[in-house]
Amino acid sequence: MSSRVAQVRAGRIEGVVARLHALHPRLIDLSLDRLHVLLEKLGHPEHRLPPVIHVAGTNGKGSTCAFLRAMAEAAGLRTHVFISPHLVRFNERIRIAGELVSDTGLADALELLEKVNDSAPITVFEVITAAALLLFAETQADICVLEVGLGGRFDATNVIDRPAACAITSISMDHREFLGDTLGKIAFEKAGIMKPGVPCAVGTQAAEVRDVILSHAAATGTPVLLRDRDWTIAPTQSGLRYEDTRGALQLPPPSLAGAHQHDNAAIAIAALRAAGLGLPDHALAAGIARADWAARMQRLNGALAKLLPDGWELYLDGGHNPGAGLILADQLRSWSDKPTHVIVGMKQAKDSAEFLRPMLPHLATLWAIAEPGQHLALPVEAIIAASGNIARPGPTVMDAIRAISNDGPPARVLICGSLYLAGEILKQDARESG
Repeated sequence: MSSRVAQVRAGRIEGVVARLHALHPRLIDLSLDRLHVLLEKLGHPEHRLPPVIHVAGTNGKGSTCAFLRAMAEAAGLRTHVFISPHLVRFNERIRIAGELVSDTGLADALELLEKVNDSAPITVFEVITAAALLLFAETQADICVLEVGLGGRFDATNVIDRPAACAITSISMDHREFLGDTLGKIAFEKAGIMKPGVPCAVGTQAAEVRDVILSHAAATGTPVLLRDRDWTIAPTQSGLRYEDTRGALQLPPPSLAGAHQHDNAAIAIAALRAAGLGLPDHALAAGIARADWAARMQRLNGALAKLLPDGWELYLDGGHNPGAGLILADQLRSWSDKPTHVIVGMKQAKDSAEFLRPMLPHLATLWAIAEPGQHLALPVEAIIAASGNIARPGPTVMDAIRAISNDGPPARVLICGSLYLAGEILKQDARESG
């Protein structure tokens, strides 16, 4: 396919998205009513899906979806996946029976939905969700993995009234302006995906969050599979050991780096076992070892890494909220064999000070950046202020990498702070490598 044809197809997608933005002036308006109306006009594609596993949480839900997909595909199952946001191409959000949706397929679906919606108020995420459900309903598959976009109770993905299982990953402070200003309020919104009689796998949570989830489960009649009560996960010399009432599994090390991924991988196993899909143990183990998820402690080896001296390592992570800051701090602590330099670019309205605080004791230098093209980028000066004036101005990733490389012995460099930033870094790395 020529680059010109690709540009035309991508332009169709971008055109529909731009027109949809104009139909609803508010960036996020939590409601399910508009989407129910649209889905009814489409003949309710949400009722024609294979068994669904619905995943909510603050941190780790994308990684859990990656493990779910890898495990299902290792068992030979045709797997639909809907995630958000995308990093480089819009198509990343929708995987149909194992393959990313084509530009033509996505553009056709979005244009159909635009026509059916007939200029009624709607949010872009609602239309994207409807497009995914429509495309999934048109192609046979064995399982469907849906990632919540924001919250849970009023998220567009919550139009699925009877999933096979649900999962809730680690919950921390994020999107306070929409979900509430306490962990309890946020947990209540996330727990909104629970359904009567539908099992829900729940990973490690703060006590306040756990109490809200269990209370909500009792009220809705949801059977909860709680870590360290109903299942356990622990590292071993050769990998991981998972155990629940069905028995123990000896697992290889997860392909996704970081101790927090143990929890995410185990949540995926608990949800799949609860869904009753009959995946064999060897597929669960294979999925643990094969899962792939961009911008989650991803090692970069392209042009940006080549700017660093020999022996240095470059990583990219999309973590951006206080909970992710704690996870990244643990990773930095484990990298005690080499100094780590951190490059941070963040989105406006994020709690940058709380994100940075746990990492500060474990890094060699901190650099603040704002990439050209980075959506809603927080100004470099604001990141520096949030760091207590510890951060140095990049002001771009190329500038920061070149400056860091003069700062001493072999080390690691971690770029983090925003999924929008991660997308720009991946684009740049691919373009520069091209």
